[in-house]
Amino acid sequence: MALLSRLPRSRVIRWGASVLAVVAVALVIVVLVRGGSDAAAPTQKADPKWCTPGTPRSALCPHGKVFDAKDYAVHGDAFECINFASQADAQAVLRADPGDPNHLDDGGGVACRGLPEPRDTKPVAGSAQHFKCGPDDIRSALCPQPKRSFDARYFLRYGNDAYDCPDFASQADAQAVLRFAPADPNHLDDDGNGIACPDLPKPKDVKPVRRGTP
Repeated sequence: MALLSRLPRSRVIRWGASVLAVVAVALVIVVLVRGGSDAAAPTQKADPKWCTPGTPRSALCPHGKVFDAKDYAVHGDAFECINFASQADAQAVLRADPGDPNHLDDGGGVACRGLPEPRDTKPVAGSAQHFKCGPDDIRSALCPQPKRSFDARYFLRYGNDAYDCPDFASQADAQAVLRFAPADPNHLDDDGNGIACPDLPKPKDVKPVRRGTP
């Protein structure tokens, strides 16, 4: 204080203004840095208020961590695909009871293909045997008869990774789907050489599809 009293008033004012300017700049930098960090951090979605910490994960409370597939497999035909938060949860229920009392199997041992990620499309053994081909069912691994009609759009109806190579009756059918949608939402051509599911049986279509174009 004694030192300040000896300085000219104008000089003290300039010195004080400089200090305030430096502090203001420092505060702005801190706000920008913290704001950038917050923006970069992933947003943790919260469940609705009625979902208590112990509420099982479901379509109503999709972000909960509690899920027991057995709870959905012991009440008969009590649940539908819309009751689950993800396809993987529905598949876990089908895996817990391949008898599928909830009728979740869309065919081929895969449950609720239209549900969102995370996904688990590894077929459940023993579930596909309950499927019976109807006269209007398209050609697939479950209904492989060559005379059946085939529509590539059927395997693209969910717009995500809903079908795998074992769902097709032949390599040519899988290739037809890749040719119809080169973006390959079903990941039938993981090595990117334009040939889908090369290990599937005949008939074959090994003319490469130019990838990445609609």
